[in-house]
Amino acid sequence: MKALHKASSLLLSGLLAVHLSAAEAPAGASQRLVRDGVAIEFEARPLGSNGVLTEGMFADIRLRLTDANTGQPLAGQVPGAWLDQALPEGQADQCKVRIGTYLKGVLSARPLVDLNSYYLVVMNKDSALTVIDPVTSVGGITSTLTRIALKRPPMDWAASADDRLLYVSMPSAGEVAVVDTSEFKVLGNLPAGPEPVRVALQPDGRYLWVGNNARRGEEGGVTVIDTQTRKTVATLATGGGHHEIAFSADSRHAFVSSREAGRVTVVDIATLKKLKDIETGPSPLSLAVSPLSGALYVSDGKAGSITVIDARSLKVRKVIEAGQGLGPLRFTQDGRFGLALNSLDDQVLVLDAGSDEIVQRAEVTAEPYQLVFTRAYAYVRGLASPKVSMINLESLGTGKQLIVQAFEAGPAAPKLAGDLPLADSLSQARDEGAVFVVNPVDNTTYFYMEGMNAPMTGYLNRGHTSRAARVIDRSMREVEPGLFSSRIKLPAPGRFDLAVMLNQPKIAHCFSAEVQPNKALVAQRSKPRVEFLIDQLQVTVGATAQLRFRILQGNADQPKAGIADLRVRYFQAPASRPHEVAAVEVGEGVYEAPIETPQAGAYYLHVGSASLGMPFGSQPYASLRAVAAQARNNP
Repeated sequence: MKALHKASSLLLSGLLAVHLSAAEAPAGASQRLVRDGVAIEFEARPLGSNGVLTEGMFADIRLRLTDANTGQPLAGQVPGAWLDQALPEGQADQCKVRIGTYLKGVLSARPLVDLNSYYLVVMNKDSALTVIDPVTSVGGITSTLTRIALKRPPMDWAASADDRLLYVSMPSAGEVAVVDTSEFKVLGNLPAGPEPVRVALQPDGRYLWVGNNARRGEEGGVTVIDTQTRKTVATLATGGGHHEIAFSADSRHAFVSSREAGRVTVVDIATLKKLKDIETGPSPLSLAVSPLSGALYVSDGKAGSITVIDARSLKVRKVIEAGQGLGPLRFTQDGRFGLALNSLDDQVLVLDAGSDEIVQRAEVTAEPYQLVFTRAYAYVRGLASPKVSMINLESLGTGKQLIVQAFEAGPAAPKLAGDLPLADSLSQARDEGAVFVVNPVDNTTYFYMEGMNAPMTGYLNRGHTSRAARVIDRSMREVEPGLFSSRIKLPAPGRFDLAVMLNQPKIAHCFSAEVQPNKALVAQRSKPRVEFLIDQLQVTVGATAQLRFRILQGNADQPKAGIADLRVRYFQAPASRPHEVAAVEVGEGVYEAPIETPQAGAYYLHVGSASLGMPFGSQPYASLRAVAAQARNNP
């Protein structure tokens, strides 16, 4: 793939390797290189572990780039960094070759930790998320890293600022799943009130706000969850219908719309108390805040208006007449222009936040319903067309002619798939000039680079049905001018190289660090553990599913054979009577047990063995969903 991606092609130029011995790299200590007028300071800063780099624990990997002569920070760089097992002594010159191999995306030569990587997470129609590594895709066949089983089908999601946690709403469960994107596993399911749909994190990340689309209007409102304790700290009734959520830039106020009530409720975040209700029209559909104008903008589909509310005084500043059919409204990254979609007229409207006036209109893809931005373009997805419209942001403004282009993302219009979630089917790629677009009809996520006539490749989601996508960025981030940082979980103990590369000037450098063994993990690995071998998460109602799993033990994950008392206990959610069946060995360390699924629903499965000291519930569990044969054939 020529597009994998611009960052890789930039990093591939010019390599130079220097090595430091383990003795020069004490745990948690910083190291410094000066070359070609650039000073690079490397630091691996342990989090906990008494200041020692320890396997299985987290550490902040930091690179500070400065001018060697003046000490001024070198901002705007794009350093490449990879953590891998150290090269043998005397092979320092091979660091250059190793980095070149990393950049080629060779599956058999991936580093232990790629600090430049990103992953594509696909929201499925069923109770699962699919994780794809786009960089290792070859010829349109994706590298599916894993699938994350959820309790119930997802509807919306929000990610923490560092992309380390993903919050996924599950309306039918009344919960929000917390997904760890470091290991791609569910950390827990948090109670989130009746019918939790929209989820939003306030700018400072302290509280997660969940819109409750309760069937009984008096229960409609928001549930507020503390992201540190993961406990509900407030439940606020705001009115019936669907709820959209927005925040002031300083996390002082939260704004919650209630579609059936025709109003926006303002909440003081410090006290979590309602300040006032503001009438905005019969059907508020979208909320957007412009930090530039210091105002909240509320689009109303029935009234055809945009209500402008001053974010400080909380008074209506202006009502802009824009025409019935208004829906999603979002602002450009600088807050200057708002783009509002009109699904009845197939139009995009441009709102100037400086004057609070509609200054442009243009035709876009049929029945527009979603909108995302890159640095240079706005992308508009339509329900009634496979085409995605691209609006050149340089053409926004009074007196200019809007430049609108389009490309086709798949063979059919998204609405033909039915059952779409709230989450966006478009996501900006890590490269600022590219997007991923989900077509739920052909179950493919397309990768499009700006300047091309069509998507460059597509990722088929085998075994599941794609509905939405988002990018999880693992690359180092510039946390202050010239300082780049990434938080990682340290791999197995031993000596490691951190390969670092710059493009301007062309420098590569291999630092070394020593990671100490984790006594708790060593003890844990000595105990037998279960690895489930499940290819299909869905089974047919009434059929007998053969559950396969492996028992592993030791640092090398050796299969453990000859266990005679393995049993599987399973039950149908939420709390049916459990069943127990014996498991038999069908391969070295691989066991199989028959699971009966007489009724539709989710089944939870636990493995236990008295001889292994493995009681039921002591190991991670697996789940299967039983569906009717027709539903399996037509997801």
